[in-house]
Amino acid sequence: MVDVSFKRVQIGVIGSSGLIDSKLFSLAYEVGQEIAKSGAVLICGGRDGIMEAVSKGVKDGGGISVGIVPSYTGEDANPYLTVTIATGIGFARNALVVASSDAVIVISGRAGTLSELAIASLLNKPIIALIKGRGVAKIAEKLAEEGIINPIYEAETPKKAVEKAIDTVTKKRKKE
Repeated sequence: MVDVSFKRVQIGVIGSSGLIDSKLFSLAYEVGQEIAKSGAVLICGGRDGIMEAVSKGVKDGGGISVGIVPSYTGEDANPYLTVTIATGIGFARNALVVASSDAVIVISGRAGTLSELAIASLLNKPIIALIKGRGVAKIAEKLAEEGIINPIYEAETPKKAVEKAIDTVTKKRKKE
């Protein structure tokens, strides 16, 4: 068995690209700051919207962020990333974002986020919803209730979302 106790927890944050309101920006930014404080690594789609806000929070907190972007050149990467991985595979990169994450925090989103939630369930990754009952989180909750995807953990605050992600990963690693 390989000793992975030194490995940092990699937390995926998924959510809307494009313009987001100030409440969502603030929530994502705070998640980023909490990830940085915890010593975990952010994994995200690397673009704008939720991804940019969480990356900015990580950068301002002195943490590490990895953005897996859809283009070949990385020109679509937000300016706050520590590492940019240019894939050239468009939305298929969603699978890489989730596969590279030990747990996933969802903050709003649309169809791309829904695909990431489905992949997270298929890969048995813990899913934490910061905003329950809204948008994609609402759809995911319904799918979870029907047993179509894995259960979704609820978090009321950015700090609790990051704590839950780390706690679920730590427990899973101890079992392995």
